[in-house]
Amino acid sequence: MKETAIIYCEGNFGSKDGKTANGLVRSSRKFTIVGVIDSTKSGMDTGEILVGEKNSIPVYQNLTDAIEKLDNVPNQFIYGIAPSEGFLKEEERSIVLRAMEKGINIINPLHEFFMDDKEFTTVAKQFGVSILDVRKPAAKKDLHLFSGRILNINTPVVAVLGTDSANGKRTTSVLLEDALLAKGFNVAFIATGQTGIIQGAKYGVAIDAIPSQFMTGEIEYQIMRAYDNDKPDIIIVEGQGALSHPAYISSGGIIRGARPGAIIVQHAPKRERTGDFSYEKMPTIESEINLIETFSKSKVIAITINHENMTDEELITTISEYESNLKLPTTDALKFGCDKLITSIFEAFPELESKQIVGLSK
Repeated sequence: MKETAIIYCEGNFGSKDGKTANGLVRSSRKFTIVGVIDSTKSGMDTGEILVGEKNSIPVYQNLTDAIEKLDNVPNQFIYGIAPSEGFLKEEERSIVLRAMEKGINIINPLHEFFMDDKEFTTVAKQFGVSILDVRKPAAKKDLHLFSGRILNINTPVVAVLGTDSANGKRTTSVLLEDALLAKGFNVAFIATGQTGIIQGAKYGVAIDAIPSQFMTGEIEYQIMRAYDNDKPDIIIVEGQGALSHPAYISSGGIIRGARPGAIIVQHAPKRERTGDFSYEKMPTIESEINLIETFSKSKVIAITINHENMTDEELITTISEYESNLKLPTTDALKFGCDKLITSIFEAFPELESKQIVGLSK
C-alpha cells in the first residue's frame, strides 16, 4: 500500500508556485495524497480547483484542521511550494516542526536542505521521523561526467521542453508516458525536477541542484540506467525552465545530456512575462523553436499548450493557427489527450509504430 501524504501549499495551490502540489494531486505513483493545506482555499476540492472536477482530495485550513478531520495522521508532510528562491520562509519553520512533533516524516523539495539544519535534525530524532531533501545531490565524487555512451543507443529519446518555467512540461511528460503505456509500450520517464521525483519516477535527478560540470553526465547517467535496466521502447525526458530564459541553464544541460532525437515544446500563449521574472518578456513559440533546433540539432515535432487564462474558444483557435502557420501538430494534453503527440512520435520514429502493430497482433 502507498504511504499517505499531506501537502503544504499555503496561498499557492493551483498557481504556478504551487506546481509541486498541483502535480502531486494530479498524479502520484508513490503516495496517496489525502489533502492539501492552503487556508485561502480551505473547504474546497483540489480537483475542482485544478480541472473543474472533484477528486475527493480536500483543502484544509492548516495542519491541525487536517489531522482532526482525517481518519489517520498522514505518513508524510510534503512542502508543495516551488518559489524561485527555493528557501523556507521563517514563519514556515514552525509548521514543519509541528508536523515532526505529530510523527510525520518530512519531504523537502527546496534548495535549502533540512538535514543541514540542527534544529530540524534534533526534533526529527526526538520524534523518530525522517527528513528527505529531494534536491540534495550526491557527493561530487559520486557524480557523473558525460561519457558519450548515449551516442550509441538506438532507443528513441523525446524531450518535452518549454518556453518558461512552471508551464506544464512535467504534466505533459507524465500524460504522454501514461498514453504510451496504455498502448503497450515499455516507457522510461526521466524526471529532471523535484516534483517528478516525489511523484515516484523510477529514474531522475533534480538537475538544477547539480554543479554545471556534471549536469550533462547526470542526465546521461539516468537515461543509461533506464536503458540498461528496463530496455525501454522509448524514453521521455522532462524539460526544465526554458533554453531562452536568462536565469536558467537546465535546458541546455538536458539537451546536451539526453541528446533527444525529437522535441515537443510546451507554451503558454497568454503568458506575457516569464513566471518568476516579471521584467523578462515571454519568447514567442517561433523564436523558441528556432533556438531549440539550432542548439540541439534535433527537430521539434509537436507543440503543446498550457491553457492558463484562455477560453476554450481561444484555445481551439490558437491550436488551429499554430498548426496552419507552423506546420506542427498542436494540442493541449490536459484537455485533449496525447493522440497527436503519439502520431508525431510515430512519424519521427517509424520503428515504434511497427512495434505497436506487432504487440497488438499477438
